[in-house]
Amino acid sequence: MSKKEQPIIVGLDIGTTKVVAIAGQKNEFGKLEILSVGKTESQGVRHGVVMNIDQCIRSIQLAIEKCLANNPDLDIKEVYVGIAGQHIKSLQTRGDRMRPDTDSEITRKEIEALINDQKKTFIPAGDEIIDIVPQEFFVDDMQTTLSPVGMNGVKIGANFHIVTGDRNAIRNIKRCVERSELKTKDLVLQPLASAAAVMSPEDLEAGVAIVDIGGGTTDMAVFYDGILKHTAVIPYAGVNITNDIHYGLGVLRAQAEQLKVQFGTAHADHANPNSYITIPGLKGLPPKEISVKNLAHIIQARTHEILDYVLYHLKQIGLDKRLYGGIILTGGGASLKHITQLTEYVTGMSARIGLPNEHLAGGHSEEMGDPMYSTCIGLILRGYHDFENGNYKASENNLLHINLEEPKAEPLINTPLQQDYYGPEQAEIGRKRGRQIGKIFDGLKDKLMSMFEDEEDRKFD
Repeated sequence: MSKKEQPIIVGLDIGTTKVVAIAGQKNEFGKLEILSVGKTESQGVRHGVVMNIDQCIRSIQLAIEKCLANNPDLDIKEVYVGIAGQHIKSLQTRGDRMRPDTDSEITRKEIEALINDQKKTFIPAGDEIIDIVPQEFFVDDMQTTLSPVGMNGVKIGANFHIVTGDRNAIRNIKRCVERSELKTKDLVLQPLASAAAVMSPEDLEAGVAIVDIGGGTTDMAVFYDGILKHTAVIPYAGVNITNDIHYGLGVLRAQAEQLKVQFGTAHADHANPNSYITIPGLKGLPPKEISVKNLAHIIQARTHEILDYVLYHLKQIGLDKRLYGGIILTGGGASLKHITQLTEYVTGMSARIGLPNEHLAGGHSEEMGDPMYSTCIGLILRGYHDFENGNYKASENNLLHINLEEPKAEPLINTPLQQDYYGPEQAEIGRKRGRQIGKIFDGLKDKLMSMFEDEEDRKFD
């Protein structure tokens, strides 16, 4: 498909420390070209939950304004929004359904009825089921990971991964976006978006845990046997590390953040005990010397706690020793020095940094390879997944007021090297990655948006 036929998708990541808007479009080779980026400090959000709607709206508007300023030809009308927060929970259930006519083939309608049965699952008061993700299916207790449609049997069953969240918290995010004069195209679980951006098909096959260490929360998505096994939101992340430095060393929060980014390490054994950082004194007070070793111990203590939670969740589902792909760290917190070494020490599993450049076109800026953009790029991939499956209406696309006709001459494309790079093997790799993204997102039975539409929401339209 030519570039001019591809929609422009905008991902909006509303985090605790930052709000990022990225506009992207796929080229003719199926790679994402980043058209514009807007990033601003987040206000009114704490641990992924909107605490002040007016401040959150202003942050969204600033991010969109910067995105438009970087590319004035864009006209952004709708966005894919990431959803996380400490209110997001998950649980595993098993459902079975006896068939009245055992001689007939299993139909899709029966599978949908089995999934709908799970809506009766008991959940805590105030929470609501966001999504029901089928995992393994069973026909007469014989496991089949594929859909059992067309098979025969007396009983059909399945294991389900159920995601729940606080209804009001999710509605507040939707209101903030709408009051910013944007349309929420869909709400996407942030750990799934991050997973789509950093995972390869080999990771999905081997089994991995995606750990997205953001500003306010750490999001987890665990894949095993090619399917989503577990999601979790840990209410500790980068802002907690910054606060620990702020209180532990008696410095301003801005200084604490700078110390963490410039001089911090997640593994104290790698810190030089003889190095010191001089902090200017306030209003005539003498300068303050900070030990690099002490700074590292503070960072390591909180990072160790986050990784303890990661290991706890893996043990809860019995996958702490069965993920051959190990742990993939992403998000802004993954930029901490020596965090992979600490992760391997705490969990006993291999670890690496997941960069969101798996699907990006060549020539993108180095900044876009930063793990802090994983969620936003994953949101764009979700938009293209919808588009390629016929769930994205072309009439509602964001606009780009420039000529999108392909140039008559493309000398780089015609070189032998370029032809080899985009040959049949690479085309198959692109299709394989497309199927991988489908596996991540297809398990979600319904879009999140429809579950939060009601008369009360229409008051804010």
